[in-house]
Amino acid sequence: MERQNSAAEASQETLISLQQLEPSPVESPLNLDKQLPNLPNEVSPPHHGVGTLGLSGFNNGHGTVYYLTRLQKYSTYAFSLFAAMHITNTSLLPLVTSSLPDADKYLLLTRPFYQSFPMEAALVTAPLLTHVLAGLALRVHRRNATLKRYGASNLSIANRLQQRLRIWPGFSWQQLGGYALVGLVGGHAYVNRIVPLIHEGSSAGVGLQYVAHGFAKHPFIAWSAQVALVGVTAGHVVWGWARWMGWAGAVDQKTARRRFWTINGVVATVAGIWAAGGFGVVARGGLTTGWVGKGFDELYKTIPGVGVYM
Repeated sequence: MERQNSAAEASQETLISLQQLEPSPVESPLNLDKQLPNLPNEVSPPHHGVGTLGLSGFNNGHGTVYYLTRLQKYSTYAFSLFAAMHITNTSLLPLVTSSLPDADKYLLLTRPFYQSFPMEAALVTAPLLTHVLAGLALRVHRRNATLKRYGASNLSIANRLQQRLRIWPGFSWQQLGGYALVGLVGGHAYVNRIVPLIHEGSSAGVGLQYVAHGFAKHPFIAWSAQVALVGVTAGHVVWGWARWMGWAGAVDQKTARRRFWTINGVVATVAGIWAAGGFGVVARGGLTTGWVGKGFDELYKTIPGVGVYM
C-alpha cells in the first residue's frame, strides 16, 4: 500500500511539473541514430530476425523516429535533383542566353524529361508527399511520447486545455519555412500545371513567356509570390542540407557562429543566382501579344486572385 501511495504521489508530482514547465522546442535529432531511452514498459527482449523487406527496424533498436527521420531525409534527394534541373531551365538558361525566346526553347525541349510519367511522380510528387507526411508524423509521434512520459496520456482534451498543458513540440524556423513552402509550391504547381491541364488539356504550351506575361499583367502578386518562393526555398533547402551533412550540429560558439554566416552566405548565393535569371530576364520579358497572349489571359482569369508563380 505504501508503495502504491508513493507511486501515486510521484505521478502527481510529474503531472504538476508538466503544468509548470514549458518544454523547449523539439527538432529532428542531429544524430539520426540517437533515440530517446525507452520507458520501463517499452523495453522488449532482443530479437535477431529480419523484418519485412529486409527492415530489421525495431528489432535492431531502431524506433519510429529513426525511420521517419530517414524518410524525411532521403526524400529530399530526388526533389533536389528536380529542383536543380528546374532552376537551370527557368533561371540559369535565361541568364546565360539573355533571351527569353531562346531560353523558352531549351525549357520546352528539356522539360518533358521531368514532367513525363513516371519521372514527375518519382522526382516531385512522391518525394514531396513523403517529406511532408514524415515531418507531420514526427510531430505527432513526439506529441504522443510527451504525453506518455509525463503521465498525461489518459487526460481528456478538455482537461489538457483547462490545465494549459503544452504537449506539442515547438516550431523551428526551418520547420516553419517547410510548412510555408507547402503553400508556395502548391500555388506554383496549381498555376503552371493544374490550370493549363484543366482548361487546355496540357501544360506543354506554358513556358517562360507565360510567366513573363503574368509579371507584366499582375506585377504585385507575381513579384510577391516569386520573392517568397525564391527566398523561402533557398533558406529551407540549404539549411536542410546543412543539417543532413552535420554542418549545423552542436559545436563551440565560435565555430557555430562561423557556420551560421557561411550557411547563410550559401543561401544568399543560391537565392541571388536564382533571382538573377528569374527577375532579371524572365520577369522583364513583358507581355505576349497576339492569340498566344490572349490564351494566357484566359488562363490567368481562371486563377483565384489572379496570381502567378514562377
